[in-house]
Amino acid sequence: MNPSNAQVPPHGWPEGAGFSLVELLIAGTIVGALIAIAVPWYEAYREQARISTAIGDLRTLDNQLRSFRMSNDSWPPALNAVPQGKMLDPWGNNYQYLAIEDNVKAKGNERADKNLVPINSDFDLYSNGKDGVTSRQLTSQNARDDVVRANDGRYYGLASNY
Repeated sequence: MNPSNAQVPPHGWPEGAGFSLVELLIAGTIVGALIAIAVPWYEAYREQARISTAIGDLRTLDNQLRSFRMSNDSWPPALNAVPQGKMLDPWGNNYQYLAIEDNVKAKGNERADKNLVPINSDFDLYSNGKDGVTSRQLTSQNARDDVVRANDGRYYGLASNY
């Protein structure tokens, strides 16, 4: 049979031009493996972006709290007293604030390191992190994912890295 005389099926493909089942299984396995690698990497990337956003928000709120202090000679009674005090963290929760300096009620409630030493002397400002729960001591399991301001504003980052 002459190739020029071969009949072309109505769909326009020569006979036998499809993929075999084995080829489809191999392609599916490769795509599945790539997805299994890419999805966790992408989620880790997104979580790091959320942490970076929270750090930026904490720095902004810190500046606004300090401006309030300069104008009023005292720390605000609540975070919503500053312009962006009602903003939510990247996980959809409110940022947490506790005025410590000159606040008798705050003593004993400050965020603390592993030795229960307060991490700030002026005010605590933090996000409860991805899980939305926290505890006073940064080394507690509930506080490990919190994004905190520590050392009176000289450290911003994850509680687990402090």
